[in-house]
Amino acid sequence: MTESEHRRTAVSASGSPSAGARIAGLGAYRPQTVVNNEQAAAGAGVGPEWIARRVGIHERRHATELETVVYMAVEAAREALAAAGTDPHDVDVVIVATCSLPTAMPNGAAQVAAGLGCRAAAGFDLNAACAGFNHALAVADSLVRSAAARNVLVVGAERMTDWVSAHDRDTGPIFADGAAAALVVPATRPGIFPVAWGTDGTRADLIRIGTDTGRMKMAGREVFAWAVTALTPVIRAACTRAGLEPSELKGFVPHQANLRIIKALDAAVGAAGSVTATDVTHAGNTCGASVPLALYALHHSGRLAAGDPVLLLGFGAGLSYAAQVVLSP
Repeated sequence: MTESEHRRTAVSASGSPSAGARIAGLGAYRPQTVVNNEQAAAGAGVGPEWIARRVGIHERRHATELETVVYMAVEAAREALAAAGTDPHDVDVVIVATCSLPTAMPNGAAQVAAGLGCRAAAGFDLNAACAGFNHALAVADSLVRSAAARNVLVVGAERMTDWVSAHDRDTGPIFADGAAAALVVPATRPGIFPVAWGTDGTRADLIRIGTDTGRMKMAGREVFAWAVTALTPVIRAACTRAGLEPSELKGFVPHQANLRIIKALDAAVGAAGSVTATDVTHAGNTCGASVPLALYALHHSGRLAAGDPVLLLGFGAGLSYAAQVVLSP
């Protein structure tokens, strides 16, 4: 692309502020290799039934050598663009939520934009671990509503198997790989509501990459206790900012940490008429890809109608958390 073409593309992204933003299309990529509990338990020194009972996972996906973070992100994003009927050339910004790239540079978003053929799109990565997609979605909503961009591609993509040890029972059988994407576009009314977010940095050491081993360490019990108590006010705040009562929700998509946490948070939401995503049983914990993968699965299950209010909740290392209500595409 010539310099003048870059300038025209950049100028075309500007315009008048929008009344709202919405998700126009979703896409997902799940690695080809399925790992069952017998296989996952073999290296962790536990039984298959222990994994199912403790975290509710029955199988997960592990990426092959060719299924890099960028490759999976591109495939998921390609589907999201197709679902929205949007040409890659019309994408203004690419945001990749990830904490598992193999190197710090170049950033993943630049490579994803190139892989899709997005001409002159801005691209940057966002690392809020398992809450990353929710953070990136909030940024995309702001960019679109302020007219800084019209079409923003948000991707959660992770290869967590690069960062956990198969011999660590607290992480090896739990974490997995995958990617999912959403295209955010202008709307005449809000389809993405204000985010409720924050960080408890005093507990940051509960989930970390060990500087000595280069492997992830997690204090599972402490994280469980924090999640089922500290996140209830966040859930209520997100509903309030959307002008909704929890009873009005049609769907709940929490981070797929483990089934026990999901059930506890589901009870805290108190939305008896809503359907809760439990993608973790067949996908494992895919960190920043977890929420969009679960949203994608719920959307394609046929249990949501277009325009249904759905609560998204991400939380994890940091300890970071973010929640917002969105309207189902």
